[in-house]
Amino acid sequence: MRAIGYQRPSPITDEASLVDIELPKPAPDGHDILVEVKAVSVNPVDYKVRRSTPPQGTDWKVLGWDAAGIVRAVGKDVTLFKPHDHVFYAGSIIRPGSNAEFHLVDERIVGPKPKTVDWAEAAALPLTAITAWEALFDRLDVKKMVRGAAPAILIVGGAGGVGSIAVQIARQLTDLTVIATASRPETREWVEHLGAHYVIDHSKPLAAEFATLGIGAPAFVFSTTQTGQHVKEIADLIAPQGRFGLIDDPGAFDIMLFKRKSVSIHHELMFTRPIYGTPDLAEQGLLLKDVSRLVDEGRLRTTLTKRLSPINAANLKTAHALLESGSARGKIVLEGFAIQG
Repeated sequence: MRAIGYQRPSPITDEASLVDIELPKPAPDGHDILVEVKAVSVNPVDYKVRRSTPPQGTDWKVLGWDAAGIVRAVGKDVTLFKPHDHVFYAGSIIRPGSNAEFHLVDERIVGPKPKTVDWAEAAALPLTAITAWEALFDRLDVKKMVRGAAPAILIVGGAGGVGSIAVQIARQLTDLTVIATASRPETREWVEHLGAHYVIDHSKPLAAEFATLGIGAPAFVFSTTQTGQHVKEIADLIAPQGRFGLIDDPGAFDIMLFKRKSVSIHHELMFTRPIYGTPDLAEQGLLLKDVSRLVDEGRLRTTLTKRLSPINAANLKTAHALLESGSARGKIVLEGFAIQG
């Protein structure tokens, strides 16, 4: 089968950073399903792994976690899906990735593809939707209010992949006032369209920007990017006993900034359940089932903003470079393998 991989970590400008290769077609067993991949999207985790992690126990490392496709075969313990089902998922970071014609994934972290969107629109959703959903409901517990705080959430980086879906989930599934950050006219317009009640500029001091809204200190802050640059401002603006979540990897993080206010800090990694095979592993599949339903009901929309075709090394390099530039809005998706003739 066709796939895209690499043999050593390198910058995207390196000719060997991503290469078109041929690999054996895998066969499912246990809870695995074999998916014929129709579309994949690219996330920051892709380029972070590409730059830092060599193959382990194999000649090639294949990246890619977001995918949408058709079930072609199932393992002996599979009960949730059958051949020909249309699915979407984000996979596991400790297994081979989805940048391949066929991909094995545990059925318990897979959801039924939304019927009202195409392959590419579906592939844009799983990883970011799981991340945002877990961050809001499992980590920050936004349904449990903070006494004395404004019933509001600040989402730092509202126009990025995770921010774009977090804004929608917070607006559609909670009663919170949703404030997102964006610094360019096009990204401000994007997050407003997704449902943010207010937009503030993260290129300016956040505490002062937030204060101009006049709504009081927010109960919740969810930071999706450049947390290290904003951590002091977040500590200043969040309510006492508030809850602060983040998903990036700040080089410096002074947790003592939050002690005076007894703010709780929550890291979110959507791969935790698959990595450790936690007892609630199937929650990710159930979560994606809810996301699929909400998309079909018109309450959540895809965050796809750029399509590339076909799925190959050249287009993946383009996607990685764009994402690494920090200028991407929403999600970049590759769809379809070239027809072989």
